[in-house]
Amino acid sequence: MRTYNFSAGPAMLPTEVMERAKEEFTDYKGTGCGLMELSHRGPEFSEVIASVESDMRELMGIGDDYAVCFVQGGASMQFAMIPMNLMLPGGFAEYADTGSWSAKAAKEAKTFGEVRTIASSKDTNYDRIPVIRHWKPDAAASYLHITSNNTIAGTQYHSFPEVEAPLIADMSSDIMSRKLNVDDFGLIYAGAQKNLGPSGVAVVIIRKDLAERTPDSVPTMLRYATYIEKQSMFNTPPTFAIYILGLVMKWLKNKGGLKAIEEINDAKSEALYEVIDGADFYRSPVDPASRSRMNVVFRLPNEELEAKFVAEAKKEGMSGLKGHRSVGGIRASIYNAMPMKGVETLIDFMNEFQRVNG
Repeated sequence: MRTYNFSAGPAMLPTEVMERAKEEFTDYKGTGCGLMELSHRGPEFSEVIASVESDMRELMGIGDDYAVCFVQGGASMQFAMIPMNLMLPGGFAEYADTGSWSAKAAKEAKTFGEVRTIASSKDTNYDRIPVIRHWKPDAAASYLHITSNNTIAGTQYHSFPEVEAPLIADMSSDIMSRKLNVDDFGLIYAGAQKNLGPSGVAVVIIRKDLAERTPDSVPTMLRYATYIEKQSMFNTPPTFAIYILGLVMKWLKNKGGLKAIEEINDAKSEALYEVIDGADFYRSPVDPASRSRMNVVFRLPNEELEAKFVAEAKKEGMSGLKGHRSVGGIRASIYNAMPMKGVETLIDFMNEFQRVNG
């Protein structure tokens, strides 16, 4: 029986994708080789990477004025690449502090220029997204950076700030989980290992004119222009990770696209929050208006029961439910690949666990 993996990342991949990769692992399309053994300059991989970009553009509605780049180093590499490339000379950038990852991004940016915190929920233990209407973004900022979904805190932006400066979003944990207007952003980036595919590649969607900002002092492999000009093929890209990403794109299209997957994700998260809110035994620490549809975090009456919950759930075929070490509790990550059946299995377990231990 396949385990339901509720881990925050690397996370569950669609079963159909795993089965397809299994079939092609040692013989990709009759070549007698696995794709990871084939040249990244050969026709087989060239077709793969072109198809991935085409499908992503179709699914997200990405226009020609944006480039789609596949970069190694994960989202954490982007914490540095963004200010290296986009911080204006003598300028400043604005950051919204909504959790651990946004704080790390801001810390890295301070190496390259002035960072101003435009909004923060740190004082309330990151239990909410700061009210956007209270923000006062500066049009002179090099850019405004947000983290659209916070895996540790279990919060998510359900609307985005309107700004004159380029809006940059780390969407590592909710990219392609819902429809959005790419034109509202200057740059979107995401590590693949949560909602898109395996670890080893990050997707960067960047408005092409922004790449012209990059100072001459930035090394070749850290310049967005390099990835744009060479179609992410300046050096050997992570071919297998990109191949799996391509299978996930096909899976999403077969599901009906982002509108369909958004409806499924809404149904999954609403069902879980209904159980949590319907009993005194479970408690959500997150403001209801900011609750994540990707990472549902909750607490039990004490840590002993939480440890028991995690251990017994694992025996029932559900792994990865332990909350992040910095906050504890329980965390159910229900990215695109988590089927409704997995959420229903968790809900049944939660009801029974409460009956026995409540």
